[in-house]
Amino acid sequence: MRPGRLTIATRGSKLALTQTEWVRGKIMAAHPEIEVDLLRIRTTGDKILDKPLAKIGGKGLFVKEIEEALLDGRADLAVHSMKDMPADIPAGLVIGAVPVRENPGDAIISREGVHLDAIPDGARIGTSSLRRAAQLLAHRPDLRIVPLRGNVDTRLRKLEAGDVDAIILAAAGLSRLGLSDKITQVLPADLMLPAIGQGALAIEMRDGDAATSAAIRFINDADTEVTVAAERAFLGTIGGGCEVPVAAAAHLEGGGITLRGFVGSVDGRHSIYREGMETRQEARTLGRAIAREILEAGGKAILAEIERQSQA
Repeated sequence: MRPGRLTIATRGSKLALTQTEWVRGKIMAAHPEIEVDLLRIRTTGDKILDKPLAKIGGKGLFVKEIEEALLDGRADLAVHSMKDMPADIPAGLVIGAVPVRENPGDAIISREGVHLDAIPDGARIGTSSLRRAAQLLAHRPDLRIVPLRGNVDTRLRKLEAGDVDAIILAAAGLSRLGLSDKITQVLPADLMLPAIGQGALAIEMRDGDAATSAAIRFINDADTEVTVAAERAFLGTIGGGCEVPVAAAAHLEGGGITLRGFVGSVDGRHSIYREGMETRQEARTLGRAIAREILEAGGKAILAEIERQSQA
């Protein structure tokens, strides 16, 4: 951090800028003596829109170039959607703060305004998320999954044009964009377990940058930090990202933390869920333990088959 000035790196999408401006506003309100600039960066994931993420490298595609800007000093901070963050963070970088989490659930927007169970047989559902597709097909094997990428506005236009009958988006993103009124139904977690970290933001920074840490630490929400830590420990043990149908959701309950995890086959035919509870202090231990239970219960075989198919 330069004296009196911070630079935040961000993607250029409307959602990314909305999230970053929220963080910028918080910092400037708490530290009026600090000037906060934005550095817009177009990531590989933003450039390649004609292929599913699973085919081109997954989560890291939305953060790699931004992390390079942190490491070479062009930026002091980066604001990411936590669900875009790979399990492993490059050496020299850390997550400096995790703001309070929005609704982590997935939302369905249907053209006819009907809930998932009322959508007609054979309806076309737009999503490029293998996690969403696997859980949708487990619940409704009659549905047709249509690969759909692009920003929120692009996906909404394709829905309105009749390219698909419904789309699935993160409820948190729609809320941040002021589009909650478009939601037909927020899918319950027992039907659609969300992505790791969904609904949360990650403020990434250089490790050891004490001045920047001091400027942003007030944004951190301890409850969100601990639930996300459990989910990311699960992800790190399971492995994979956008290339694998994997999900986890943690919530605080009394003095403890509960986590439910999922791994499934792409076609929805095989689903493995496990759930457990621990103390808050053992959040990461819980995440790793649930992941190991799933792997031993057949998750290893599912992941091996998905890898075999991707290389075929």
